[in-house]
Amino acid sequence: MTVVGENTGTFMLGKELDILMAERAHLLKVAGAAAQFVALMESRALPESVATEADILAESVNALPEDTLRDALAAITRSRQP
Repeated sequence: MTVVGENTGTFMLGKELDILMAERAHLLKVAGAAAQFVALMESRALPESVATEADILAESVNALPEDTLRDALAAITRSRQP
């Protein structure tokens, strides 16, 4: 009986892992797009009403570990390719 329970647990763990990996891929695309936006934005040209949010975005992108940022930029590069 424990074999069935173990198989079910393994299956559910595998499914959860698949969900988390898909979510990570989506978050990397968001982070990559944000990083690209921050790199290209002209902060002085932004309206004052979005300056605080732009600063938060820039600080958040700059706080990412280098390997995560590299993965994020690669994620948006791959999504642009045909």
